Amino acid sequence: MRLIRLLKNDLAKESAQWVESGIIEQQQAEQICQQYGVDYHQAQVHSFGYRMLVGLGFLFIGLSLITLIGANWDDIPRAVRMGSLIGLTLLTQLFGWHKWRQGLQSSATGVFFLGNMFYGASIILIAQIYHLGEHMPDGIYWWAFGCLPLAMLTQSRILMLQTLLLSTVYLLLESSLGFYPLAFFPFAISLLWFLYRSPSSLIILFGSVFAIGYWVESSFGWLWSLSQNGIGSFYLGWHVEHVLVTAGLFVFIYGLSQKLATCQSVKAKDYAAALALWSLRFAIFSLLILSFEDPWQDMIEADWDNLASAAIFYLLAIVITLGLSWQNRKNRQTITFLILGLLVGILLLAPAIIDVDYYAQHLQIIDNLLLVVVGCGLIIRGIQSGTSHYFYFGVTTILITALLRYFDLIGDYIGGAVLFMVFAIILLAAAKFWKYHADKQLGNKTNHGGQAGGLNHE
Repeated sequence: MRLIRLLKNDLAKESAQWVESGIIEQQQAEQICQQYGVDYHQAQVHSFGYRMLVGLGFLFIGLSLITLIGANWDDIPRAVRMGSLIGLTLLTQLFGWHKWRQGLQSSATGVFFLGNMFYGASIILIAQIYHLGEHMPDGIYWWAFGCLPLAMLTQSRILMLQTLLLSTVYLLLESSLGFYPLAFFPFAISLLWFLYRSPSSLIILFGSVFAIGYWVESSFGWLWSLSQNGIGSFYLGWHVEHVLVTAGLFVFIYGLSQKLATCQSVKAKDYAAALALWSLRFAIFSLLILSFEDPWQDMIEADWDNLASAAIFYLLAIVITLGLSWQNRKNRQTITFLILGLLVGILLLAPAIIDVDYYAQHLQIIDNLLLVVVGCGLIIRGIQSGTSHYFYFGVTTILITALLRYFDLIGDYIGGAVLFMVFAIILLAAAKFWKYHADKQLGNKTNHGGQAGGLNHE
């Protein structure tokens, strides 16, 4: 998967400059953009920044009107207040529908966005007039639920982003109050359907992954609390086994990225590149957090009352990932990630089996060695594939690990000095390997009458 897919809009704009400079013809630029599923002409006219500014403009129009109404709120009779709020919402949405029928889809989307803002303000202010309920997540939920039909009907990314943001706020508020957000289920289904049917959007992809992943974590928290509090309880608790569930989710996401990479669709390939990249970044970030002794000590001291279900979920994630990645089984990156996933799973299960704090430092050392191995693997992959991102990511991983160990030495100063020496040997060996690989490529290119290659800056 070439990571340049994530920068295809920039590529379209860059190719326009190549056309102006006479380096390539416009037809060639169009063909290059077509390979990445981006419209050459459309990319020159509209940009993400433009759409974001328009969206923010409508957001502040809504906030301005709501503030104006709120300032004179007490002076307005109750019936007039309620009627004006409902009327304002209906008129705005009808005006948006009129624009949509005229074929002005971009303008209609902006008006719908504004109408959704008025709809949310109506819920909040009418609840205030009649003192309806005090459970704040309920109001947010009905606001998001009211935005959902328009987002699905129009297939608009900005309307779905608005729905996603509101439903995520409901999700976080409900769980922070200790309640299981069961009602998020229709949003989870709608988000998956939108990603499948609608135009590509990495922001909605990442937002959906976060929201659905958080909802799955909440579901486990509720099930585990249910076994303690009995049937009918909607109390949500957080347990140490969530670490295993989170790791399992990201293993599954990586497997999904491998499956998407085999699809012909440009959108599927874009999503595959983004998911694979962020799965790897999350794995490195998690290993860095666990490179300290305290997290391991806390996990050893915790009560692993739900170990069986969490371990089964993790193993299931590995098996599903293996199935999804089967078409890429000859890809060394896939095999490496699966081996890494198994090692991380065994490492995370260790605190549940070990019941002595003394071993926390041993687990910390294993985690640091795993970080170094991953860093080396990324450097080698970067050199062999000529991809600068993996090379510099590997170097950065080793340097951050070294920096963390400088401030938090493992054992005594002698142990720290030995560790730094190991890092130095690894980096010098990587430099030697790079030189060997570059010389080998140079020899091959010379024999074939070409030019020497290097790292591709993706």
